[in-house]
Amino acid sequence: MGTNTSTVGQLLWQWPVCLSWKQDMEGAVYHLANCFLLLGFMGGSGVYGCFYLFGFLGTGYLCCVLWGWFNACGLDIVLWSFLLAVACLLQLAHLVYRLRMDTLPEEFDLLYKTLWLPLQVPLHTYKEIILCCQEQVLSLATEQTYAVEGETPINRLSLLLSGRVRVSQDGQFLHYVFPYQFLDSPEWESLPPSEEGLFQVTLTAETECSYISWPRKSLHHLLSKERYISRLFAVLLGYDISEKLYTLNEKLFAKFGLRFDIRLPSLYHVLGPSASDGGPESEKDEDEGSEPATGPAPAVPTSVQQPLPHSPHPAAPDLPAPLAWARTSRPDSSVLAPRTPLQNSRTTARVQAPLAPVHTPEL
Repeated sequence: MGTNTSTVGQLLWQWPVCLSWKQDMEGAVYHLANCFLLLGFMGGSGVYGCFYLFGFLGTGYLCCVLWGWFNACGLDIVLWSFLLAVACLLQLAHLVYRLRMDTLPEEFDLLYKTLWLPLQVPLHTYKEIILCCQEQVLSLATEQTYAVEGETPINRLSLLLSGRVRVSQDGQFLHYVFPYQFLDSPEWESLPPSEEGLFQVTLTAETECSYISWPRKSLHHLLSKERYISRLFAVLLGYDISEKLYTLNEKLFAKFGLRFDIRLPSLYHVLGPSASDGGPESEKDEDEGSEPATGPAPAVPTSVQQPLPHSPHPAAPDLPAPLAWARTSRPDSSVLAPRTPLQNSRTTARVQAPLAPVHTPEL
């Protein structure tokens, strides 16, 4: 133990091994090489940080090769410096290859930064989504239709990149589709993968538009294989459909300025037939009030009945006529007409609420 301590003490406190130092300094190439190495080791992280790091290190090792060849005249210095310089150059070549492989076309790069990057979607996942649409950007001319109501099959899902598309039904304007919105998200969600259907709306380009389109079968196969991508599309499609619904909600308002809310359960009854026309209670009350007048002659039609001479209310026999006329205007009048008033009071008409009614109902 004492011997080891004495040896360490001699190494620390004895004079340097070099008996004499060189009087002249190394050449400028040697100092330049060290400056490049110093700058190289100050590089950061990331792709561009690696470019900075290996670029300066490679340049510094090349300067060491020149210094070892011309000034130091040492074969070992030349060989090691050359190997390190080659390693840096190969790393730079690999970084260039990676950047070239990760480069996307301008439209897809802008789409990634706008729609997918805020959701922190990895780039390799985004490439799988783009490969599903074959990396093709399609276009629509002005007034060209993307889909025709009742004619175009639902066999794809498209996302608008630029321009504006008008959505209409039976010639009635519904809403617009703007860039980075799906063109046919409601049709995609409403149709199961195993079924086929047709568009219920017409989509027309108001300006020159560009879009990407995923084939239905290919996209369903990708969503069934990748659960993460399936959740991404579920979020994007749900948000897109809600935006379209609230756009339609802006079109539904009363004459006095009150706007409806699509979340209210009473919206169906507001858009459907008026409660005063087909309400069960009102029908029952009116039918009960008209029974004494029609009692003496039940087999005679109401349109040819004559007023009774001793009736306290002469106008009572005429009441069932406007009621029957009001019922004939309902969609189920052909079914409800042969029935008795009691059966009519127990039957509720079912009418599908329109997307955007032409005539705003009164509250």
